Amino acid sequence: MTKPETDLTPPEALLDTVGVGPWPGARPTDPRYDPELLEHGDRRNVVDRYRYWTVEAIVADLDTRRHPFHVAIENWRHDLNIGTVVRTANAFLAEAVHVVGRKRWNRRGAMVTDRYQHVRHHAEVAELVAWAGAAGLPLLAVDNLPGARPLETAELPRACVLLFGQEGTGLTDQARDAADGVLSIAQFGSTRSINAGVAAGIAMHRWVQQHAELPAG
Repeated sequence: MTKPETDLTPPEALLDTVGVGPWPGARPTDPRYDPELLEHGDRRNVVDRYRYWTVEAIVADLDTRRHPFHVAIENWRHDLNIGTVVRTANAFLAEAVHVVGRKRWNRRGAMVTDRYQHVRHHAEVAELVAWAGAAGLPLLAVDNLPGARPLETAELPRACVLLFGQEGTGLTDQARDAADGVLSIAQFGSTRSINAGVAAGIAMHRWVQQHAELPAG
């Protein structure tokens, strides 16, 4: 490995079947547009409304309508699922993703969405708890623990932090003790747990079902 894990954001694949080519005709003067993209085309994995926009312009627009839930994940062993969590948080327009523990994480799973999604770091659980308390946000742990409330029937607060544990070991004792509540995801097979990235996606979608303004049709 020639670069630290923090630099592992890969270039986006330039596929002829993805995106759009150079801007046809007279080029727009709107400052949101990127001159390089206008000239060479935009092959990024972005929705059509953001074609040719600069990264900064996209982030600024997303910031005007982000949802008021946050996602936090413990990262004590360079959890590869963090990239998936960031990518899913971007899709559901979470306010931010909070990485607790190790600061470095492999960004390949994020598929470049970390450029558009706010990601914050907390050295330890206590730091996240203090931040959430100052922001007035309840901290809801998601883990299949005795006494946990079923996520499928729970009413999620509109503004909250959804906290997930390290892949394999789950939440630490500190995280469980600090949480304002624990939610579990219903499972029906033989395995005792599901992938952390998958669990985060399920929980975020549950929030969307309850609080997001869904498009018609």
